Amino acid sequence: MTTTTTRLYCLVVDDSLVVRKVARRILNSLKFNVDEAENGQVALDLCGTLMPDLILLDWNMPVMSGIEFVRAFREKYGAVSAKVIFCTTQGDVEHIRDAAAAGANDYIIKPFDAAMLRRKIEAVLGIAA
Repeated sequence: MTTTTTRLYCLVVDDSLVVRKVARRILNSLKFNVDEAENGQVALDLCGTLMPDLILLDWNMPVMSGIEFVRAFREKYGAVSAKVIFCTTQGDVEHIRDAAAAGANDYIIKPFDAAMLRRKIEAVLGIAA
C-alpha cells in the first residue's frame, strides 16, 4: 500500500453486517487494519480509544446516524483528524451537500466494488492503495 511497513487503520461504520464484512475484505486486501462499528455512537466511542486514518460511514443507522456521527466527530476531533468517506444509498445532491458541509471528505454510493473504493481511498488519503 505505502512504502512504509505501517498499516493504515480504517473504521467501517454500518448497521449491515454484510456491508461491514464486504468492506473489511476489500480493505484487508489493501493492507488496512480494520475495525467495525454498527452505529455512529459505537464508532465515536472507538475513535476515543484509537483514532482511525479513515472512516467508511453509512448514513442510515440506529442510535446515531452517519450525519449525526460526522458532525459530532468533527466537533470533537476537528477537520484534520481521520478522513471520512460516506458509503450510502443516499445519492441525491442534498445528502451529498449535507455530508460535505458536516465534514465528510468524499462520498460513494452503494453498492460499491473494490476498484471504486480503492479510487476513493487513494484520492482522500493521497496515497497509492
